[in-house]
Amino acid sequence: MLMFVLRRLLYAVPIALGVTVVSFLLVYLAPGDPLNAIAPADAPAEVIEALKVSYGLDRPLPVRYLLWLQRAVQGDLGASIATGRPVSGEVRSAVGNTLLLAGVAAALGVLVGCLAGAVAGYHAGGPLDRLVTALSVVGVSVPHYWLGLVLTIVFSVRLGWLPAMGAGPGGSADWLWDGDHLRHLVLPALTLCVIPLGILSRTVRALVADLMQREFVLALRARGLGEAAILRHVARNAAPTVLAVAGLQLGYLMGGSILVETVFAWPGTGFLLNTAIFQRDIPLLQGVLLVLCLIFVGLNLLVDVLQPVLDPRMVRQ
Repeated sequence: MLMFVLRRLLYAVPIALGVTVVSFLLVYLAPGDPLNAIAPADAPAEVIEALKVSYGLDRPLPVRYLLWLQRAVQGDLGASIATGRPVSGEVRSAVGNTLLLAGVAAALGVLVGCLAGAVAGYHAGGPLDRLVTALSVVGVSVPHYWLGLVLTIVFSVRLGWLPAMGAGPGGSADWLWDGDHLRHLVLPALTLCVIPLGILSRTVRALVADLMQREFVLALRARGLGEAAILRHVARNAAPTVLAVAGLQLGYLMGGSILVETVFAWPGTGFLLNTAIFQRDIPLLQGVLLVLCLIFVGLNLLVDVLQPVLDPRMVRQ
């Protein structure tokens, strides 16, 4: 088990290094000059040159990458070009809000998706199976931003039950565990959980339907075990695959929530990333991309380590 974990940690190192290269270089593919965010269009050439020197934009790209990587390892992601504030502070606050939103959405998606998928797989071919399959296809197919707009129109504009924007009263970005803040979480969490719910329900349905036809289930029934005990064995066999899919979905929710957070003005990494793109704020854009990619790598590593706990046979593979 220890060697298995060490191998997975060793595999994660070059992936993390590749993530830093992509996070640094990707932002330079977009057109535009980042200095336009702080310098007027008619700024003198000497002012532009001074700003380039100040932000290190006058150096060759490989040198800029190495210097950026050295500072990033120490937790220094530079300063935002648009605001002048440290990028690490802005990203830290945004990551906390996105983790909250993605965590709640993932929990809803996993719980409801696994339950619906298990029921559909156990009753494969029946009316419940067809209903769950149809709903899961709709959930996977519906665009996030469109569903968010529809929910906002219905529950915020027409009914007035839930707030439409922000993470708290008055557009506050500081989270508190009270009723007012929880009401702001409902609509974005429901919007974000639909796709993982659909994916997990389809995955669990296929797994349970397949496992229920296996010989070990027939053997358990022949030994006189009840359906509850048989379902526990089926769940134990399906758990590693479900864990892998759930971990990937949480990673996708962390990085793919930009449209949902923009629709609901949720102060997370997606909203921050959208702001950095439009402002051409390279340090902020690089910092957000780096943190999101590293979180995704970390989640995959965690899933790789936890899977042998559920299925020890994987250690010997």
